[in-house]
Amino acid sequence: MKRAAGDLAPALPTAALDISDAVIAFLLIAGFAVAYLFIRRRLAQRMERAVHELRTEQARADERTRLAAEMHDVVTHRLNLMILQAGALKVSAQDDDVRRSAEELRSAGRQALAELRDLVGVLRNGRARIPDVLPDRLANLVADSAATGLEVTLTEHGDTDIISPAVRRTMYRVVQESLTNVHKHAPGAHTEITIHCGPSSVRAVIRNTAPPSAPDTTRAPGSGLTGLRGRVEMVGGTLTAGPTDDGGFEVDAVLPAFVPT
Repeated sequence: MKRAAGDLAPALPTAALDISDAVIAFLLIAGFAVAYLFIRRRLAQRMERAVHELRTEQARADERTRLAAEMHDVVTHRLNLMILQAGALKVSAQDDDVRRSAEELRSAGRQALAELRDLVGVLRNGRARIPDVLPDRLANLVADSAATGLEVTLTEHGDTDIISPAVRRTMYRVVQESLTNVHKHAPGAHTEITIHCGPSSVRAVIRNTAPPSAPDTTRAPGSGLTGLRGRVEMVGGTLTAGPTDDGGFEVDAVLPAFVPT
């Protein structure tokens, strides 16, 4: 009997060890279960957010499509009427200057219609066929303004080929909007456009002198410069605009030379 009792003595620690292993295994399984539930909950939350973002993006896409359709129906119709009326005026007018002005109006309307189609394409599917605009179209833009009687000069420094397409388009709009403002608010003023193209940045300065006559103060101010500043900032640039000491106005835009597209 004593020998049998001696044989049972070593078995007691082994039983305690087995119980400890079972407790550890249970705790591990419980920990894995809690971690699994936590991860599953986080994944469910992320999926819910992703679904919400997809639905929001789809709603935005639907709104873009609706706006594109409305723009096509309203603005395109008006532009086509303008083009047709300008063509009719060119045919019926007796004065050469009137015929030339009618043809310029007709050409501008057709160009606006083409650009409108590009914008409608952006609204519909986020893509558009927009060509590079420097230097050729920029020179044409300046030539068009000069043809209307505006005294304007264009000076370019550096290599324009290093500018990425997104910067080209933005710089073109800066010059375009600036010239539009000169035509509206300072007709007859001399305008200087200077483009500096460096290895890491591009700068456009559009400066006009004071107009020969007082500007029309009854004209409501537009939001062109505000929208232009937002467009410049979207590509990482800065835009400042304001009157000069001699009574003129200056627009100064600085953009990075390269922006991924």
